[in-house]
Amino acid sequence: MPEQHLSGGVRPRALGRAAVKSRAARKTAAVGMTLAALAAGATTMAGPAAARPQTAPAAAAPGCSAAYTIEQKLSTGTTWRMCWRYDSKAGLVLENVSYQPKGESKPIKVLNSARLAQIHVPYDDGKHEYYDLTGQDFAAELMDLSPAECPGGTIKTVKVPDGDPRHPDVKGLCTTTRSRGHAYRMHDLFQPDKTYQQQGKDLLVYTVNQVGWYEYITEWRFQDDGTISMNAGATGSLSYEDYNAQDGRGWPIGKGARDYATSHSHNIFWRLDFGLDGSSKTKIEQYDSTVSAPSGRQEGPTAKTTRTKVGKELAADYKTYRWWRVVSATGKNKDGHARSYEVVPGPTTKYPGRSFTKHDMYVTEYNKCELFASDNQQCATGHPKSVDKWVGGQTLTHPVLWMNVGFHHIARDEDQQPMPVHWQGFSIAPRDVTAMNPLTPKELAWQNGHWEPRS
Repeated sequence: MPEQHLSGGVRPRALGRAAVKSRAARKTAAVGMTLAALAAGATTMAGPAAARPQTAPAAAAPGCSAAYTIEQKLSTGTTWRMCWRYDSKAGLVLENVSYQPKGESKPIKVLNSARLAQIHVPYDDGKHEYYDLTGQDFAAELMDLSPAECPGGTIKTVKVPDGDPRHPDVKGLCTTTRSRGHAYRMHDLFQPDKTYQQQGKDLLVYTVNQVGWYEYITEWRFQDDGTISMNAGATGSLSYEDYNAQDGRGWPIGKGARDYATSHSHNIFWRLDFGLDGSSKTKIEQYDSTVSAPSGRQEGPTAKTTRTKVGKELAADYKTYRWWRVVSATGKNKDGHARSYEVVPGPTTKYPGRSFTKHDMYVTEYNKCELFASDNQQCATGHPKSVDKWVGGQTLTHPVLWMNVGFHHIARDEDQQPMPVHWQGFSIAPRDVTAMNPLTPKELAWQNGHWEPRS
């Protein structure tokens, strides 16, 4: 979204807005926006005991102290566990993420770590380009959350590195649960009066960070069926100082055709380091299907799916009938099938203006200094600065996934004031992690594989 800018590529604060008052003022006031997705009632800081994510006992903590552990057993029987920490540039980082559905005797580790890896914002007029994580104080400007923004949940205090030294502690991390509607519904053909249905439940973990006129909601959603969704929502304000009708690229905002908001792109990257079943030696597989026209006496077209094992670093793109999965090197479900997670893409507009944004997904061999998809300053001098340059044909023994989701923001009248949240993201979904639907009711647990109605 358009905003003020100065020479040198540094975004100024949106002067005059409550969100840029001193940290002390923000600690006593609600954040200057309403999260549209959370507008479901008010709560206290603690929230109802039934909905509040529980702090794990020290003995059960997944490699971190109780203060930095998130553990939640959802009402449908699934338990999620993870550690959290706050990085000086990436903001919220989740580590040692595990999933334990009902019927599993122990947690199933999914991720070693998950984090944002860049928010790249180039403007259509070519005059401004920003790297919000590494160059714009994204992490330092963690926002205080009011209880109404974390309904039914708990707001955790975060010690912000490089933040306001007078107020280093920010009530800025929400953990809560939320219903998502039907997890499944099945009418029993053999018992006409019987219907099986379950309402799904999710654990949500999120923060809000300000960059200039933007306010980014970084949301991690953990579903009771094992799916994990990574979402980033941009909200806040359009900058009235960035209305410029001279370049011919903007969109008219307000009365007539006097004020034009400058169009721009949001290219958001995530970095996922998988640790399925406790091993980083996961395998990557790509699946492509081809559809052929009917021939002979065939009633319809045919589709053939081919698996390609990805043994070396990869720069890849989505296309029709293509998908990827990350496969455990050590774990199998109760049916003897290798556990895996499938990558589920979200809507994206790929930005062709930079080499690192030209692909939807990168798979690189793990390197502890490679943390940001672009403008990466963590490695030694001479090391390439962007993810596209790290794909050099190296054999994969510890693969790391980098996902790129783009959005071309052409402002509209409805973007003021405040701006509705526009979301970008993707998911990873369990594939053969459990032998059956992890929410299967007991009455249907016998129907695994080929089955016949009981007499």
